[in-house]
Amino acid sequence: MSFNAKDYLSGDEIKSLLERSDWKAAFEIAHTWFWISVAFALAGFFPNPFTIVVSLFMLGGKQLACAIIMHDTSHYAQFKSKNANLIFGNLFGGYPVFFGVEQYRPYHLAHHTHTGEDTDPDLNLTNGYPAGTKSLVRKVLRDLVGLTGIKILYALIMIQSGLWKFNLGGKVEWIPKEERKGIGHIVIFFKNMAGPLVVNLLMWVILWSTGNGWLYLLWIGAYFTTYQFCLRIRSIAEHSVVPDRHDNQRNTRTTYANFIERMLFAPHHVNYHAEHHLLMTVPSYNLPKMHHLLKQRGYFDNGLLEPNYLQIIRLAA
Repeated sequence: MSFNAKDYLSGDEIKSLLERSDWKAAFEIAHTWFWISVAFALAGFFPNPFTIVVSLFMLGGKQLACAIIMHDTSHYAQFKSKNANLIFGNLFGGYPVFFGVEQYRPYHLAHHTHTGEDTDPDLNLTNGYPAGTKSLVRKVLRDLVGLTGIKILYALIMIQSGLWKFNLGGKVEWIPKEERKGIGHIVIFFKNMAGPLVVNLLMWVILWSTGNGWLYLLWIGAYFTTYQFCLRIRSIAEHSVVPDRHDNQRNTRTTYANFIERMLFAPHHVNYHAEHHLLMTVPSYNLPKMHHLLKQRGYFDNGLLEPNYLQIIRLAA
């Protein structure tokens, strides 16, 4: 079955939900980078094993938040201006996690066009659940010790070198051999990575200027470990263990989140994912309002809604 926003919302309501605010968009970005600063400060002022672990989890959650900023701006759904979405989406979203809005956008729009279908590029992120408790524990441990991160690093190098097609779901598609040009891939790599490398170098310089350049290692450490964990749980929540992956009301889930869950798995209201798929250009800061309207009108009588992320982990196991 297929539903659209007009089945539940009036034209005026849709118009209101689609309104963008530069101030609200700027606040969303500032909120994420405030917590990134807090995570660095916590480990910098009070360096001990406990604060290091807490900082790693905070940074992993905020790296997911950066990825969501890239996601939201790829829909041009934060700022009023297309250029502002691209510029701020890259500087404060994509580049810190080594990708760019322009790369991500066509890939992600294919996910919206083919959600749950065999051609969905994100299908590998959500298949394989429920996995069984032992299997899920093994997956999470691989994330937290960095084994998943090593695979991601290899994929990042291959994608940014123009050897693999862009895919964040673990699917490997080689660029046709006739389109590959030997040493030219080194040039392609540095061209694609110029923005991410400059932004990450700037992060290190800022930390170094405070006398704490070593803190940048936490950013890299989180990228290899806690970020992969947060990304896994977020992906499971959105599209895994669903009744019918071909029914757009039954293949995408909204999950309520408390403060800790928002810090780790649900930044920028990404937990209102059923709403996002119903009307994908609604700014993140308008999704709670949209959820309230849809719930009032019975969308979730058949739609998927979970009370917290603990329930998501139970479903996945």
